Amino acid sequence: MQVVKNYLYNASYQIFILLVPLLTTPYLARVLGPTGVGINAFTNSVIQYFILFGSIGVNLYGNRQIAFVRDKKSKLTTTFYEIFFMRIMTIIVAYVAFLIFLSLTGQYHVYYLAQSVSIIAAALDISWFFMGIENFSVTVIRNFIVKIITLICIFTFVRSYSDLTSYILILSLSLLIGNMTLFPNLRKYIGKLHLKELKIAQHIQPSIALFIPQIATQIYLVVNKTMLGTMTSVQASGYFDQSDKMIKMVLAIVTATGTVMLPHVANAFMRGETEKTKNYLYKSFMFVSAVSVPMMFGIMAVANKFVPLFFTNRFAVVAPLMTVEAVVILLIAWSNALGTQYLVPTNQNKAYTMSVVLGAIVNIVMNIPLILMWGALGASVATVLSELAVTGYQLYAVRKQIEFKLLFKDTYKFIVAGIIMFLAVKVIDSSTPSTWSMLAIEVIVGIVVYMAVLLLARTSIVKDAKDLLKH
Repeated sequence: MQVVKNYLYNASYQIFILLVPLLTTPYLARVLGPTGVGINAFTNSVIQYFILFGSIGVNLYGNRQIAFVRDKKSKLTTTFYEIFFMRIMTIIVAYVAFLIFLSLTGQYHVYYLAQSVSIIAAALDISWFFMGIENFSVTVIRNFIVKIITLICIFTFVRSYSDLTSYILILSLSLLIGNMTLFPNLRKYIGKLHLKELKIAQHIQPSIALFIPQIATQIYLVVNKTMLGTMTSVQASGYFDQSDKMIKMVLAIVTATGTVMLPHVANAFMRGETEKTKNYLYKSFMFVSAVSVPMMFGIMAVANKFVPLFFTNRFAVVAPLMTVEAVVILLIAWSNALGTQYLVPTNQNKAYTMSVVLGAIVNIVMNIPLILMWGALGASVATVLSELAVTGYQLYAVRKQIEFKLLFKDTYKFIVAGIIMFLAVKVIDSSTPSTWSMLAIEVIVGIVVYMAVLLLARTSIVKDAKDLLKH
């Protein structure tokens, strides 16, 4: 039940942060326009590289290491401070590198400086500690409060394109302040700091081992926006960013399981419970498949109606981008279950690293011709191909450890249910006017049809849900 409780904490927050952009994105699309949205997307994509290199894999590594030692307070204390101070030092190096970059670039200086507050915020991010001890309520409650304050500030201070700098600062400062609020909660878990006992250097090599796949992951998360802004225009970067934002918001609900399961599986693995770790994977894979399939087909079905209503007609080109990119919802759900929930906690870092490095290479290589041919749509196609490469390699890597029959149990039923749902919603979508009420009806019809097919098909997840409710 602890895993279910943690998932509900994390998923409830993910749903909340799903709702926040549903309020802010249409507002910002109207007040900032394609250019303002594009400048923010482009400059933020560049800043993410400095945050990435400054963090050197601490979020994954720290989460796992804390999970390993959470039952021994003295070891927990030492491990926390060693990893925390290591990140402080690497972030300082990253910020110096940013200042050098700023002196060499010829545009967007003010926007880059506003974005750079996020680099400082990364140094004080200790959410990995609370994830490692499986206390998700602390980070969730903190994030709820910070997001609400951020929401109020956006609607109060961002009124036109001229407020773009204010908007960027609001986002950056919210990260900084939010990370600082976690520190008072540390006192319950860690003891007194003894500087002489710290051995920071021992964490550098293993952290970098997880840092390499995070480089690759981050590259194909932000490189599309960087390459679009460089090769075409910041507006194209903005269009892709809006599509990507919608897809990632939906994905957040699915990938919440990864954050919850990593420390749980790592702890089981350390106790030598091999079969238990595999069973966790089978259950988790079935769950993310059942949830991601309707999300993928649902976005494909309603994109043409949703985009003009949500973003205005100025962003009409986002609809085909969302339709194509929706495929990654299922692919990332699978790779999250295989990678974050199995390969990383069971110390199979090499296979995980290879998968995301392959994904990054595929993305960059395919981006060049596809962006030149189709612009933002080409970036969407490249994203799908890169995620396909990641998932494909991870399946290959675990082929001798797990049974695919158990892994993909009922997956075909989810896909059939998703296709039936897509056809039902698409018929309504193409024959009704573009209004919010009709869009809401389409979503409700989609949910009802999908659930009905799952019940008729007698899928295992329905039985598991019934058993869970009984307890």
